[in-house]
Amino acid sequence: MKELPHGILNTYALALPRGHAFGMRPPFESWQSDDGLTIGIIRRDVDTDELSIMVRRRRLDQVWVTIVEGQETPNLIEARKALSSLLEDKRPEAIPANTAPRPALYDFEGRRPSDAFKVLSTRSHRVAAWMMNQLYLSLPHPDKNWAGDCQTGNFHTRLWEAQLLAAFREQGLLVEQPHPSPDFRIQNRLGGQAWVEAVTANPVVPYNHVNTPPSEQPHDKEELFSGAAALRFAKTLGSKLQRNYPLLPHVAGKPFAIAIADFHAPASMVWSREALISYLYGMQAHTAHVDGKRVAVSIPMTELSGPSKFPAGLFASNRQGDLSAVIFSNACSIAKLNRVGVTLGAETGGLRYVRIGQLFDRAPSALEGVPFCLDIQGSDYLSMWPQGSEPWSAEMEVFHNPYARHPLLHDLLPEATHWFEDGGEILCTSYYETSVLWSQTMILDENARVPTLEDFAPAKETEV
Repeated sequence: MKELPHGILNTYALALPRGHAFGMRPPFESWQSDDGLTIGIIRRDVDTDELSIMVRRRRLDQVWVTIVEGQETPNLIEARKALSSLLEDKRPEAIPANTAPRPALYDFEGRRPSDAFKVLSTRSHRVAAWMMNQLYLSLPHPDKNWAGDCQTGNFHTRLWEAQLLAAFREQGLLVEQPHPSPDFRIQNRLGGQAWVEAVTANPVVPYNHVNTPPSEQPHDKEELFSGAAALRFAKTLGSKLQRNYPLLPHVAGKPFAIAIADFHAPASMVWSREALISYLYGMQAHTAHVDGKRVAVSIPMTELSGPSKFPAGLFASNRQGDLSAVIFSNACSIAKLNRVGVTLGAETGGLRYVRIGQLFDRAPSALEGVPFCLDIQGSDYLSMWPQGSEPWSAEMEVFHNPYARHPLLHDLLPEATHWFEDGGEILCTSYYETSVLWSQTMILDENARVPTLEDFAPAKETEV
């Protein structure tokens, strides 16, 4: 057997029902068989120092199954000896009776892959391809069309589901898919739970996500806050609300959230966040001069701009009290898969990954983000995260409905950024000190000069 790197264990652990929640017996050492089909974890009790082992092996369809769990050993030598015999190269585990094998992502079965999926076959995105496959294999019960959808026209919807799984289990949640809908049931060890339905805001007229030039952020504030992007969010959320998920017997009486990612225009996720906030809470953020200083002020709005006159303020009254929260991320992208994998220690194959964008400025009077341009393998970038690698949940934001009949507990998603009403004000709390407002990820040859902020125009661009 050979040592299993921490970054790979971190990824494989996302296939456990509770992900990284090892409780009072966290991993002490991890090993893998020479063929990589079996992994073994030595766990040590934080109170008693008692050791136990866990062994997991791939099935014939590559899905992980646990074959040994909680087996206690008297000391480290005996623990390693026990793993040594269990980690010998063996055939994959059989697929249980009455269980359909998980289709392989690389098997198109006659389907024509989309350009977005084909990006995963390029040299610059080999890390992302490996990570996407691991997340797919970690899903507890994906529907039978998942692989085909991912390979073809619904790539980004499936990408969003995969990233949600990673972010949930990274936070130690039990993630299940016991019913066809909603997509996920999540629960923490304290009993807090919620149902989550994933959706993407898609374009009215389809476009090629790979070749289409990025859209520009609207210069007009009215259009930015209450224009086409806000309308697209409103119609997407409205379509899901019409399905009445909270009335389903397994959802009734429990918190229900919709998780939305934006693809309504090329690269729109870079700038559309403000439109979502404006639509949900029925307000626009503007600047004003108060006592000689520029400050942010909120202006109420009751409808979106444009001829539709669509009502604004989904969370401004009790009319949608069955919707507990909306979950959002501006980083649902292949670039995110690459970055997480590389910061966890994946081989880059002679490439360098550089992230440029803006960070949220937490100064009370700040009105602009803080620009950054960093090599994601450099200490300055890795030190932004307490675990020393980019977390899946870094860009996750939860917008709470103040009129929710069944509120979603903040503790259920402890590492997300939470927006909520308190005393008539919308406040924000964050787990991570670093919060990325927008970014793009550049992929360069390892010998290329690392760019600086001066190399880039001030206009926002999307991730490459």
